[in-house]
Amino acid sequence: MGERGRGGCCPPMDLMRSEPMQLVQIIIPVESANLSISYLGDVGLIQFKDLNVEKSPFQRTYATQIKRCGEMARKLRFFRDQMSKAGLSPQARSLTQPVHSLDDLEAGEFFHSAMSNAEAHQTEYSSNQGGEESLETPLLSEPEVTTFDSTKQVKLGFITGLVPREKSMAFERILFRATRGNVFLKQAAVDERVIDPVSGEKVEKNVFAVFFSGERAKNKILKICEAFGANRYAFNEDLGKQAQLITETSSRLSELKTTIDAGLVHRGNLLQIIGEQFEEWNFLARKEKSIYHTLNMLSIDVTRKCLVAEGWSPVFASKQIQDALHRATHDSNSQVDAIFQVLQTREMPPTYFRTNKFTTAFQEIVDAYGIAKYQEANPGVFTIVTFPFLFAVMFGDWGHGICLLLATLFFIIREKKLSSQKLGDIMEMTFGGRYVILLMALFSIYTGLIYNEFFSVPFELFARSAYVCRDPLCRDSTTVGLIKEGDTYPFGVDPAWHGTRSELPFLNSLKMKMSILLGVSQMNLGIILSYFNARFFKNNLNTWFQFIPQMIFLNSLFGYLSVLIIIKWCTGSKADLYHVMIYMFLSPTDELGENQLFPGQKTVQLVLLLLALVSVPWMLFPKPFLLKREHNRHHGDSYEPLPGTDESLQSDVNHNSHGHEEFEFSEVFVHQLIHTIEFVLGAVSNTASYLRLWALSLAHSELSSVFYEKVLLLAWGYNNVIILIVGLIVFIFATVGVLLVMETLSAFLHALRLHWVEFQNKFYEGDGYKFYPFSFATLDYEEE
Repeated sequence: MGERGRGGCCPPMDLMRSEPMQLVQIIIPVESANLSISYLGDVGLIQFKDLNVEKSPFQRTYATQIKRCGEMARKLRFFRDQMSKAGLSPQARSLTQPVHSLDDLEAGEFFHSAMSNAEAHQTEYSSNQGGEESLETPLLSEPEVTTFDSTKQVKLGFITGLVPREKSMAFERILFRATRGNVFLKQAAVDERVIDPVSGEKVEKNVFAVFFSGERAKNKILKICEAFGANRYAFNEDLGKQAQLITETSSRLSELKTTIDAGLVHRGNLLQIIGEQFEEWNFLARKEKSIYHTLNMLSIDVTRKCLVAEGWSPVFASKQIQDALHRATHDSNSQVDAIFQVLQTREMPPTYFRTNKFTTAFQEIVDAYGIAKYQEANPGVFTIVTFPFLFAVMFGDWGHGICLLLATLFFIIREKKLSSQKLGDIMEMTFGGRYVILLMALFSIYTGLIYNEFFSVPFELFARSAYVCRDPLCRDSTTVGLIKEGDTYPFGVDPAWHGTRSELPFLNSLKMKMSILLGVSQMNLGIILSYFNARFFKNNLNTWFQFIPQMIFLNSLFGYLSVLIIIKWCTGSKADLYHVMIYMFLSPTDELGENQLFPGQKTVQLVLLLLALVSVPWMLFPKPFLLKREHNRHHGDSYEPLPGTDESLQSDVNHNSHGHEEFEFSEVFVHQLIHTIEFVLGAVSNTASYLRLWALSLAHSELSSVFYEKVLLLAWGYNNVIILIVGLIVFIFATVGVLLVMETLSAFLHALRLHWVEFQNKFYEGDGYKFYPFSFATLDYEEE
């Protein structure tokens, strides 16, 4: 497994190669299984394999326990909803009397009393709403609806009730037409919404009273009330009983109000107590559910007395896992200890890198492209430096870098507080990459000092400019020109270049050549890492027929170009490098003339061109034929069955020897052909791709200059305070919105592409799978 000698239970982080892994088997007695898995979850360093793939979730051993956990989670969600309605939030997990198991939580008297009280309060609230619906006082304030002549006494009947407000006008018209106007109807709006007994929803209603004479009219009114969904309520015709009913109802209403107020206070107290323990209960329910899900992945022995688990774990975690198993055996009073043993396998282990809060974000950048194959060289080690540096090359401005640094320091200083809060999606990503942005800001300040740009304004930070105006009396040095008088500016670009007519050609040439140098250097680093991969996995074919010809091809062309750039900078030559590289291919035997940078350059170019041409078939042809020869040699050395062996056994052996490792020469050759073409074409396209460093750096500088000159300086020139304030606000918003947000995102994405495509494709396979251990630290506290 490639284990290296290390001391202690927890070795130091090693990002270059993933941790050595081992396939382990654990035999656990049934009586200590739950506690063993719980302690292993606390350790969080073993990834269990599902040994019951053929079984459905309902056929597994612990399906009933998972159902219990689901029911408990449902009850906890009910409590959380009640707390949300009451405006309360759960407190952090801290208990004076912690609940130790799911059985303790289910058997807790407080849990059931809190549930019953909450349901009782809900019932009282509903009944109170029903009582309010049956008590309508506006009609009762007029006991004498009309006055009758004593000589012509007519006995009138009446019907009272509630009708939906949107149907009240139609209800009145239908009553009038059906009885030909022989009714008296009075309606009044109910101030509050009332619960409809049929739908159970709160709706707006009117209370009505219909006075009529005769049974025929009564029957018609009753049918109309049913048709309109009006709720009728009986009311006594005796005035004395009416007054008594009003008194009784008012007294009952007062008692219900007192009961509800007391119940709400009690409910608030209960929910407050629940809020103090809710997070502990929620964590326990999720913890138990994850334990039983893991137990369902284990196979049960035929005696049903022990469980067999298999999984991957880091080599260094063996002692921790064994200690956890011993502790579980002791705490569960089991008579038999769990058995821990390492299995031998050819299966590819998962990839596990030990990271911290600083390196995690950089590792996730690499993992987003693909998970590293087990123990192959990890680009994350170099990404920690190269990624923020390439970003800074495109973003170089030490004023903008300071703004990024201040924003990042806010996240880092408030790290503990923000890590416990729920942030939005964008803020969550920004907070997670705070240390990446920190290095991006620091490198941006560094490259900004090299470019000598502070919001596009140059400063004489390290010394005075080496250039002065050609005429001491001249005022416009941008048109008259400059002459060099002092020593060369010690660090970065001389501030005198800013604003001159030759500024853009000078910076273009500088940044373009610098981009090529950085690109060739990073691509060479990728090819060198492919050598270390080949050496680590003892693959000599990749060393001789991949690493060496790739290094020769890349450096014969673009490595040579990089050397020419450095020689031209050192000698001050005016040679045209475009002409040199183009005619190196078109006319390699022609004289270079004024483009010659060193003696013997023509011969060197011919040798390099020949090496580049030779390296292409070197990559293409030998490797497939050598792989075929190696396969045939291993095939010939395979074991033969003994004489007299059963025919079925012989056929199995032959099948294994022939079919276990299929080798298709055509597929291998086509794959090598594609790989060779990809590298040859990619050497050109990838080098050109690094010119984005020059392009984005130029764009950032020009945008910053436009905002400064056309917004801030233009507003300053009006000598008006209001215009100056408006110009300053526009400059701030343009700088933040465009340069600090959009340009940052653009440079980030381009740096990401350079690492994923131009750098990692030289050595990184990325076809592994990640190590996901069973750990309680990753339990999600949010609702599933």
